[in-house]
Amino acid sequence: MFILKSSNSISQIARLRSPKFRQTGSNCTLSFWYYNYGQSVGAAELQLLVDGLEQPTVLWRTYYNEGNQWLKAVIQLGRLPHPFQFSLDKISLGVYEGVSAIDDIRFENCALPPPALICESPNRFWCRHTKACIDSLLVCDLVDDCGDGSDEDSCDPDLQCNFENGLCNWEQEVQDDFDWIRIRGPTPTVNTGPLKDHTTGTARGHYLYLESSEPRQFRDKAVLLSPLFNPSDYGTCVFRFHYHMFGKEVYKLSVFQRTVSNANGWLLWYKFGNQENRWIRQTLFISSSKPFQILVKGIVGDGFTGDIGLDDVSFLGCTLYNGKRHLPTVSTTTSGTSVPATVPMNNCTEKEFVCRASGHCVQMIQKCDFRPDCSDKSDESACVMEVCDFEDKDLCGWHQPALEQMSGNYSILFTKKFKWQLGRGANLYPEEEQHCPLIDHTMCTEEGWYLFADSSNGEFGDTADIVTPVISLTGPRCKIIFWNHMNGSTIGSLEVLYKSSNKTSKLWIQSGSQGPQWNRAEVFLGIRSNFQVIFRAKRGVSYMGDVAVDDITFEDCSPLLISDKPCTSEEFMCANKYCIPKNNLCDFVNDCEDNSDESPSI
Repeated sequence: MFILKSSNSISQIARLRSPKFRQTGSNCTLSFWYYNYGQSVGAAELQLLVDGLEQPTVLWRTYYNEGNQWLKAVIQLGRLPHPFQFSLDKISLGVYEGVSAIDDIRFENCALPPPALICESPNRFWCRHTKACIDSLLVCDLVDDCGDGSDEDSCDPDLQCNFENGLCNWEQEVQDDFDWIRIRGPTPTVNTGPLKDHTTGTARGHYLYLESSEPRQFRDKAVLLSPLFNPSDYGTCVFRFHYHMFGKEVYKLSVFQRTVSNANGWLLWYKFGNQENRWIRQTLFISSSKPFQILVKGIVGDGFTGDIGLDDVSFLGCTLYNGKRHLPTVSTTTSGTSVPATVPMNNCTEKEFVCRASGHCVQMIQKCDFRPDCSDKSDESACVMEVCDFEDKDLCGWHQPALEQMSGNYSILFTKKFKWQLGRGANLYPEEEQHCPLIDHTMCTEEGWYLFADSSNGEFGDTADIVTPVISLTGPRCKIIFWNHMNGSTIGSLEVLYKSSNKTSKLWIQSGSQGPQWNRAEVFLGIRSNFQVIFRAKRGVSYMGDVAVDDITFEDCSPLLISDKPCTSEEFMCANKYCIPKNNLCDFVNDCEDNSDESPSI
């Protein structure tokens, strides 16, 4: 369909109406291809008209000439329970010159889930009237996934909030820089933030958002605090929420959990940057041996197109804390983690680790194995972190043994030594951009931090090592993924080494300039015990050879857990009763830990 304009009278409107639809399911999206080209082609918008609502909801807009090309628009509709139709409106302001067209309209995932004959799995919920069988994590999440509302019946209102009538039992943090704002319809700035809420999918519904325009400044924080919850058994408490991060300068949204009121707590989840114009669902599993609270923190980006939205927050399997309204406070170190004055009462032997909170004993081989075995995760606290992005100038447990031996009289040597240090593009001198990254890999900004070996110090052939604490045990699929930047005319090399007792061996090496971009590297570790990982930079001939690394991740590194459940038909049972996918058989990788998946008898 395209617009043929026949006269030049002012304010003409061309309107294309869809048929009427009765309802949509919760994952419904609409997509189409559009063309808007010409000197004075003007704007067009797609509106949603819902029965019973006077005000239309704008779902999509194009403002001006977008070039001689077809472009795709994808619009998230979500669950719309009432009859509705669409109106595609094109407005002419007198002078119209150009072509506006639309083609290939497509609806996807718009039906409600089909009825099922049986629904007996413990992880499924059987809808009362529609008889659909849905995931139990969709129950009481403020979205009618069943189509009859039965998954949202008899839910505890204290455990969910859609922000239609205020903040419910959530609160604004008083020590942050500004507050989340409750709003309906689009945010004030064009091309950032949601156009509608998530609950109703229309401009009538409310949501929270973070305004990034003046007077807000880069890295200002707004924090929302949940009510307090009772300790939860392992993995039984689930937090669900919907977030919207649309805009060129969107920065960061993160979720923290804390058990003391004067600490930031620990990071459960975060997301950086533009995630397109859509609401995204996130599910987090929470465990805690103490009463706890959830913090949702939004951080402003470097510009006004950085609005972040939040809607439909809910908890499943959690219980509100009946005790005092406040968590205890503790004396904290600079890192914000609590310092126990003494080790709690325990019956642990010298070969066991004492959990800080409970005094429980765990095997030493369970300390620093990427799996928290203590309820307070203290067995993983002095270890290397699973993911390290070096933001907030945190080294995540990595350290430099050579520097720790130097102090006092050696301070002059220390400053001139070839060593690893934290850096960012914002701190570089003009000439350094030729051989040191201007932007980090995590956030792709000049403000983001990374780790680099500064070759303006030291001499040709010098090495700098940065090392993990001892890692007790890893699983069969363990690997390190990291991003490296090696650009400059005299780059030396970067090595990844494995050190166990007194034996050191090379796992990976890269030498010479690799271009002015971040490159991904993956190093397979597999099953190893009581070892350290070393990143070693070797200096080239001159200062024009800085080696940098960022976003170091230990993936799939926790050791195998053997469960009591039988293996499925898609799985192979190892000799040690562990289940692995059948397509991991005979692939030269010891997935079972006892090598039974690589046995010649299979």
